[in-house]
Amino acid sequence: MKYSVLLSIAIAIASSIVDAFPTLKSWQGTVVPLGQQQDQGNQAILANSQISSTGKEEGNEEAQFEIQANDKEDSMLPQYEESDSITINDAIDESEYLKLPEIDSESLQASIKEENLRSRAESLFKIANYSVKKFGHPTRVIGSPGHWATIRYIISELKKLGGYYTIKTQSFDAIDGHSLKALALTPPTADKRPAHGNLVLVESNGCSLHDYPHLTKGNIVLIKRGECSFGDKSRNAGKLGAKGAIIYDSEGAVSGTLGTPNGEEVATVSVSEKDVDEYIKKLKANPNHKFETTLYVDSYVKNISTINVVADSVFGDHDNIVSLGAHSDSVGAGPGINDDGSGTISLLEVAKQLTKFKINNAVRFAWWAAEEEGLLGSTYYAKHLSKHENSKLRLFMDYDMMASPNYEYEVYDANNKDHPNGSGNLRDLYIDWYKLHGLNYTLVPFDGRSDYVGFIEEGIPAGGIATGAEKIKDKEGKSKYGGDVGKAFDPCYHLLCDDLSNPSYEAWGLNTKLIAHSVATFAKTFDGFPKREDKKGNDTIVQQQSVGDHTLFTRRGDFYVI
Repeated sequence: MKYSVLLSIAIAIASSIVDAFPTLKSWQGTVVPLGQQQDQGNQAILANSQISSTGKEEGNEEAQFEIQANDKEDSMLPQYEESDSITINDAIDESEYLKLPEIDSESLQASIKEENLRSRAESLFKIANYSVKKFGHPTRVIGSPGHWATIRYIISELKKLGGYYTIKTQSFDAIDGHSLKALALTPPTADKRPAHGNLVLVESNGCSLHDYPHLTKGNIVLIKRGECSFGDKSRNAGKLGAKGAIIYDSEGAVSGTLGTPNGEEVATVSVSEKDVDEYIKKLKANPNHKFETTLYVDSYVKNISTINVVADSVFGDHDNIVSLGAHSDSVGAGPGINDDGSGTISLLEVAKQLTKFKINNAVRFAWWAAEEEGLLGSTYYAKHLSKHENSKLRLFMDYDMMASPNYEYEVYDANNKDHPNGSGNLRDLYIDWYKLHGLNYTLVPFDGRSDYVGFIEEGIPAGGIATGAEKIKDKEGKSKYGGDVGKAFDPCYHLLCDDLSNPSYEAWGLNTKLIAHSVATFAKTFDGFPKREDKKGNDTIVQQQSVGDHTLFTRRGDFYVI
């Protein structure tokens, strides 16, 4: 299903105060209609976008600035289509399984070899190159030959493991079917006509109705990104009668969606904070200053079906499941060898080595699709668990970006008060392992940046580790981990250079051993770990999802922070 696409924003400045608005320089930013992907190659959503603005005041020359961005429409890849779901279960013979030694953490860790990670990384990079003909560069973005080949690779590697695992796939739409009925994830302006109004600054984060000033009705609101989803901001603006919303971000215009619309959203777009900084300053100084604004949005969505891959150990207690996951896709800009080829490969290697042991508790490995589109695969999976199946998952461990080159050893700062009971225990397991090996670690906010979100929101204890993304390393970081001050933990984060030269294989090897330790620990016993409640959706879980009017997680991208 698709619709015509056009976005334009014009901001005509009409000053009502004495001091003149500063002359604006050339606008080199980017505008992204929320619900449309900025990354090249992502075929889920296509756009031809344009933004222009002029400003003229007494005493100033007229400032004119314009940017344009065009993404060519492209077709899907039917030669890579898969069935809705498959199940592969050529189970290992029980008599052979019973001959295996009992699971032991030290032995499982010892089986992790750096050369195996390198070899798998080389295979994954070759797979990413399957997309070159179509996209002009290697990528494993959903819908691409590289991503379908990644899925095939995961399944084929699991099938080599002698029937130790039952392999299942779960098909889902990368763009939710409900959103397609609403015309687009970002609704068009009313009747697909330009919306006119004054620009109104929301000085707080826009996550509560109380954040919006009395001037919201009939105007176009300017909202800072963060603290809650784009959809929440858009719906709040719509409830209060705004004609449109512009969300600005310090890191530049962001791609994303509004989730599953319910009809309360308004046309919503994204811009870089630097592109609207002068407007923000002027509106903070005088909220009544008038910037006459015209907003027009007409967008379309293409639906992509993709699949999660889930492998369950045949043996072990299936009422007490150890679950862990990584995402199988990359962004459109590059091959994603660190993000999250590293997690994908670590899981495959641990899954392989685990077949050498008997386990007491069942282990479930999962490779999620469409993480880069907003944690879609993992969220879909978690939200479609029955109450009974939900209660069987004792915990979920997320492994995303295990090998950043300018790394730090990050542990998600989960706890048992704000998150499902057991999340803090998992955090402590990681901390204890780093301490045991004489390694430093850094607690980082458990703020919704990866695939644990759907599990936490369904009441399942969760946590994980990482090695850093776009954040800049400071002197303290260098003293703890070495590396380069003033550079990002991963300078190739979401870029073409996230290739075979990008990962730190030292960090990758160590973290894969820690993954092995986490699996071995819980596959052996859950003694001392909090028990799960036998249902989801109870009052405790609901309270864990939000704090007052604010959602639990800071989110970015399509649904959550990615």
